[in-house]
Amino acid sequence: MNANPITPTVPLEKDGKHHGFLRLPHSRNDSAWGAVMIPVTVVRNGDGPTALLTGANHGDEYEGPIALQRLAHELQPEEITGRVIIVPYMNFPAFRAATRVSPIDGMNLNRIFPGRADGSATEKIADYFHNILVPMADIVLDYHSGGKTLDFLPFACAHYLDTQTQQEACIAAVEAFNAPYTLMLREIDNVGMYDTAVEMQGKVFVTTELGGGGTATARSARIARKGARNVLIHAGILRGEIEREPSLMLDMPGNDCYHFATSEGLVEPLVDLGDQVSQGQPIAKIWPVDRTGVVPLEYFAQRAGILAARHFPGLIQTGDCLAVIGTTTASAA
Repeated sequence: MNANPITPTVPLEKDGKHHGFLRLPHSRNDSAWGAVMIPVTVVRNGDGPTALLTGANHGDEYEGPIALQRLAHELQPEEITGRVIIVPYMNFPAFRAATRVSPIDGMNLNRIFPGRADGSATEKIADYFHNILVPMADIVLDYHSGGKTLDFLPFACAHYLDTQTQQEACIAAVEAFNAPYTLMLREIDNVGMYDTAVEMQGKVFVTTELGGGGTATARSARIARKGARNVLIHAGILRGEIEREPSLMLDMPGNDCYHFATSEGLVEPLVDLGDQVSQGQPIAKIWPVDRTGVVPLEYFAQRAGILAARHFPGLIQTGDCLAVIGTTTASAA
């Protein structure tokens, strides 16, 4: 088995607060013996649980990086018991390029786990997390939002899992994050995902979708910051009281929650995020962009619920996700 070439420039086991990098050798045209330097902060104080907190799994999603930069700056060893590993820009090459996938090899980090130690740059990053960092962790928080192409209601979510006790532990951590919406999610394609890799190792896993459009807002950044501290308190690492506000429970129980474009064109939204919709209600029209006088293609809600996500750009391509509808359950407050 090949050893992963990534090396941390900070100690992972030493008490105190350490800022540094995960150094990935990367020879390229402009730097023969160069490296990708992924920022990392490790805060440790004695024995206790370990939390692994990651942002920018996709490079055009910003709530996680904002929250984790703030946490890395503010968190002090004397506030915690155990260890917090903070990686604000997990897919650093994609983050620097403001793209979903890496500009180095064109790979989507969240679709190539468990990665390869002898693979491309993105595969090496995945392998390092899968085989080095995740096994150290008791709880993992991975921030996401919609990037440039989707916009979401701000939610934290857990997945349906085969092991009931693990699923319940994940739900409890997600409820502690306390986003305005709390979601049970059935992924439409979980092969190669970081989520799946972490959950298969039996870890407690929390993920989010906190907005989108390739930016963050003051509100979404506040949600992200509060959520990180709440999760650390819930895990028994950070001292303090969980800050709770009302959170509406949502479910995505089946594939009919997802609506995909079957034509390209100009999107006319007919409902907004958070709006209640009934089954069969029109939710969007797609107009042709090359002519006038043509009837638009109309899309209808496949089930009743709340519009939880929508396509963000004004133009859409065939196969793009147009909308996602979640069903409501009880409050998690």
